[in-house]
Amino acid sequence: TEKQTTSEGQKPVQCGTWTKYAEGGIFTSPNYPNKYPPDRECVYIIEAAPRQCIELHFDEKYSIEPSWECKFDHIEVRDGPFGFSPIIGRFCGQQNPPMIKSSGRFLWIKFFADGELESIGFSARYNFTPDPDFKDLGVLKPLPVCEFEMGGPEGIVESVQIVKDGKASETEAVDCKWYIRAPPRSKIYLRFLDYEMQNSNECKRNFVAVYDGSSSVEDLKAKFCSTVANDVMLRTGLGVIRMWADEGSRSSHFQMLFTSFQEPPCEANTFFCHSNMCINNTLVCNGLQNCVYPWDENHCKEKRKANLLDQLTNTSGTIIGVTSCIVIILIVISVIVQIKQPRKKFVQRKTDFDQTVFQEVFEPPHYELCTLRGTGHTADLSDVTDDFENYHKLRRSSSKCIHDHHCGSQVSSIKGSRSNLSTRDASVLTEIQPQPVKPLIQPMNRRNILVMKHSYSQDAADACEIDEIEDVPTTSHRLSRHDKAVQR
Repeated sequence: TEKQTTSEGQKPVQCGTWTKYAEGGIFTSPNYPNKYPPDRECVYIIEAAPRQCIELHFDEKYSIEPSWECKFDHIEVRDGPFGFSPIIGRFCGQQNPPMIKSSGRFLWIKFFADGELESIGFSARYNFTPDPDFKDLGVLKPLPVCEFEMGGPEGIVESVQIVKDGKASETEAVDCKWYIRAPPRSKIYLRFLDYEMQNSNECKRNFVAVYDGSSSVEDLKAKFCSTVANDVMLRTGLGVIRMWADEGSRSSHFQMLFTSFQEPPCEANTFFCHSNMCINNTLVCNGLQNCVYPWDENHCKEKRKANLLDQLTNTSGTIIGVTSCIVIILIVISVIVQIKQPRKKFVQRKTDFDQTVFQEVFEPPHYELCTLRGTGHTADLSDVTDDFENYHKLRRSSSKCIHDHHCGSQVSSIKGSRSNLSTRDASVLTEIQPQPVKPLIQPMNRRNILVMKHSYSQDAADACEIDEIEDVPTTSHRLSRHDKAVQR
């Protein structure tokens, strides 16, 4: 107990190396084969190439202070690159440890010596063997050089940059690193926007690692190879993001937003995130959450509505452009078709009633015979009825000369007076009662309607003499049967 207290009161001297020689190598305790100095803590990290494992052998000339469960001077070996990796064993005493084989690419070895009872220490050699988990895939081809440099108040790190920048093809295994450098007196906050490992929970085949300060294993901050990745807050201004993916894991991808920030008190051109972060004012309301909590994107709806064009992505812009081109092409085609199409000829339709089609059958001084040529439609019933009623009224009031002319009766050569004419006309009218005339409705297939209008004046009746009556032909084929009966 006294010895342990003494050792804890003193700070051990750091030593050790990170070895990754392709041909293997040797490492020893300080001053080997002489006694190692007190108060030492040396860490050795051995890294193998992808798809290889490590075999560690201790020489027979080996001696470390013995203790119960190796509580004092000892050698500690872990299967991995970290001090918290699964432990393989802790060794001390005079008997050298057995051969040790790693399950992956790394071995973490620590030699610790307190302040008392030193010994000669150890000498170990290592070599590499094929990893049995990849025996079906064969030997890994040489990896391409793949590094990126980034900086500024913010930026996006994404795996698609590997192919876009021509660092590697889509079928090659990659081991890429992104170096992010923040402005002076600034630190880095990393937030995952997208993350997916093709072979999840197989860290030998694919992973995303974050380093804080350098790309060495001892500065590893976090390593993600499962289905979930968390945000990382770095304490330095240099961050390194590393992606490893073999040929069968190239579908693995990630996208990460980095934001440079300062700790409070905030300066005039910065925004306080309410989480001990001061970010640049240009990052407020930019559509991305740069703070740990979305304080920088709250109350930004009004600003975003004013800048609708800023919300258009490349995909939506392409869709709008293609749609506009299609509409313009269709309009041009329709205009060309309208120009090339022959124009239709329009024939003016004749009116239903044309006065020029009236034809006179005969022209007595007080008669007018007309023919109305229609368009095949039925004449108006009321107009025809009115015409016949007017005709009968005129006939009853007509003179004897007109009556005799149309009826063909024999008259005396002696001229009668106006009273005789009227008396005679009255007797004739009493003998012949006019039959009620039914209006004629011309069939649809007949195109001619005969209308005979009778105009009579008192002066013409007085001037009419029996001897002056002339025979007027009444053989027109346009007279209907009813008209002929009326004349008789």
